[in-house]
Amino acid sequence: MVGTPGDGAAEDAAALDEAAAALMTVWSHAHNAPDVPVPATQLRALLVLEQGPVNVSSLAERLGALVSSASRLCDRLEAAGLLLRDPGRDRREVTVRLTADGQELLDRLRVRRREELARVLASMPASARAALLWGLSQFDEAASRTGPGGPFWRLA
Repeated sequence: MVGTPGDGAAEDAAALDEAAAALMTVWSHAHNAPDVPVPATQLRALLVLEQGPVNVSSLAERLGALVSSASRLCDRLEAAGLLLRDPGRDRREVTVRLTADGQELLDRLRVRRREELARVLASMPASARAALLWGLSQFDEAASRTGPGGPFWRLA
């Protein structure tokens, strides 16, 4: 059922916003470690590339950035050894993809995020965890139907 402004959706949105801030703090804690060589914007690009190689224009679109900005971002990630550019047959269309080091960084961060999340979840009653996971799965389905950007709404 779709919520209307009078049925508590605004209050629920405020509560979700607060809970999401806590979730993002826990989730991003792994990204702020000293051994993470890139800032959040570059991590978002790597998460897009984890889905498969794309051209720079598609990467820019998925990040909501200008092509020139995405190209400079790719320059930095390439210099860090986290992505490769493949010129392909048409040298005007460059494809970018993760390197093994880029994938290793994402894998390491995913393990850390899951450890942080497990630490918090372990302190919750099992019934609360089950309710949270059910609610988040329903939220994920609703967001994929209504979010801006369609199937690329999710980055990780």
